[in-house]
Amino acid sequence: MVTTGMKRAAIGCRVHSGWGALVAVSNDGVLEVIGRRHIVVAEASIPGSKQPYHYADNLELKEAEEYLARCFTASGQLASAAIREVLSQLGRSEYRVEVSGILMASVRTLPSLEKILASHALIHAAEGEFFRRVVRKACEEAGLLVTPLSERELDEQAKKTFGKRANQLKRQISSLGKQLGPPWTQDEKLATLAATLILAS
Repeated sequence: MVTTGMKRAAIGCRVHSGWGALVAVSNDGVLEVIGRRHIVVAEASIPGSKQPYHYADNLELKEAEEYLARCFTASGQLASAAIREVLSQLGRSEYRVEVSGILMASVRTLPSLEKILASHALIHAAEGEFFRRVVRKACEEAGLLVTPLSERELDEQAKKTFGKRANQLKRQISSLGKQLGPPWTQDEKLATLAATLILAS
């Protein structure tokens, strides 16, 4: 339900193995970070859940498939709970969030599980994709429109969207850490830029 007078906001997320940095922004003439947190998306009670493909590499193929499915379900529950909590908090503060942006790695389409587990490089790539899919699914289930954004092409996308103001915007985002305090790492900065792009589009 949309409430009259609520401000538009967007969420940006940069995901790592087992966790993600999430930033919510509003830009009603002035760019404002209205929420940020690290969300945990690895179930501590499941062995190896922070690096599920590394753990699965020690299992038989059938066991590995079952283990990864179990991890995905458990991680999805954690992500969904975190996203819904964030949206609830923002809603109580009179912000309406309908869109989100998730930063993606530029990786080729992954092969079969058997081939992934035979390559250490593919194991790392698959784990990154695994947790990004977890967060994306949680956002979609919460009713958000999700836009995947290539991290490598983020600067180019900013130039297309904001033109000459792109560099000024990036400097502004970098400087936000002074008033917000830590953490304000590359994770938060890129997630903020992603959310700002999605909000502008």
